[in-house]
Amino acid sequence: MHDRTSRRSFIQALGAGAAGLSLAGLAAEPPIQGFEPAPEDPNASAGWKPVSDRKIRVGIVGFGVCQFGAAFGFQNHPNVQIAAVSDLIPERCAALAKACRCEKTYPSLEELVKDDSIEAVFVATDAPAHARHCIEVLRHGKHVASAVPAAFGSLEDAQKLFDTVKSTGRAYMLFETSCFHEDLYAMRQIYRAGGFGKLLYAEGEYYHWMSEPIPSYKDWRVGLPPQWYPTHSNAYYVGVTGGRFTEVTCLGMPSVIDQLKPENNIYKNPFGTEIALMRTSDGGMARMAVSWDSPGRGGEMGRIRGQKGSFYGRYEGLVKNLPPLKRPPLPPGVQAGGHGGSHGHLMNEFVTAILENRTPLVDIAWALNMSVAGVVAHESAMRDGETLKIPGYAL
Repeated sequence: MHDRTSRRSFIQALGAGAAGLSLAGLAAEPPIQGFEPAPEDPNASAGWKPVSDRKIRVGIVGFGVCQFGAAFGFQNHPNVQIAAVSDLIPERCAALAKACRCEKTYPSLEELVKDDSIEAVFVATDAPAHARHCIEVLRHGKHVASAVPAAFGSLEDAQKLFDTVKSTGRAYMLFETSCFHEDLYAMRQIYRAGGFGKLLYAEGEYYHWMSEPIPSYKDWRVGLPPQWYPTHSNAYYVGVTGGRFTEVTCLGMPSVIDQLKPENNIYKNPFGTEIALMRTSDGGMARMAVSWDSPGRGGEMGRIRGQKGSFYGRYEGLVKNLPPLKRPPLPPGVQAGGHGGSHGHLMNEFVTAILENRTPLVDIAWALNMSVAGVVAHESAMRDGETLKIPGYAL
């Protein structure tokens, strides 16, 4: 068995003071899956044109074991000034400030959002707090971007977040990494150009082997129901079409991993793998899989089949005149980053949407349609595959 126990014990023994060090420096292990940086492209900025000379004052909250707060490159965008950062653990807060080249810090998100000079906040806190923290940011009149998922295991929290976004009129964006994977970006361009026609079938998969959970705030990852972290796979339909799922039947596989036994986790979750079959809003079908307990090839991946064409690594279909499929250029100094080179593109989309006073690509409707489908899917799995309706969101 892969020895994550030693790594976890070492990190916890060092305590918060280790947060300023890279994970690679803490243990001789490869980066956490998904955080491998994409190869640097010397032409990544070719053709980029600024839409404004204004600098947005951004606050960043969260610098846990994944160090997500600094991972998307806000600090390198020519239209951003990092105004302040925050983490509950002082040493981590200091490390985040250093990584973002920012001098001003706050001890909590609740204090940071009181700073009237901050225009937008990136929430990179623990997943169970995402909805609550984003609501707090929005209620203080600021735009907000969030790590995934948008809502964690709660349809009530999802509705509260949706209502808050609508009532405040501030921009909300979910940093769902699959949406700017090279293949999904191409699928979206092809779909919008009519290259698939009516979609018949979509597949999405998120396979992340975790024999021992990644150390997390209050151990929220221990025993995590797979379909409560569904957006990496569900994006391979929602992020292509902008549609949603309407009903689901989901089956789970009991796991041999100790943390994924119901008596050993706070979620009473018995499953390490959950496979959902869903009806889509355009009448097609989708199979969306999330798995923690199967070693081997991992990551986020997906495929599309339509009446005019399909995409299995490349487009094969009837439509010949397709739009450009390459992801847009990045500002000078901004790297594509991890998760399939999506980090820089997500951050740039959020910043550009604010500058242009428009809705970001992965808006609140997309975010919740990707997230709540998994909440209902897990409930279906707990009911031995009972077919359940999925609530939908639209702006």
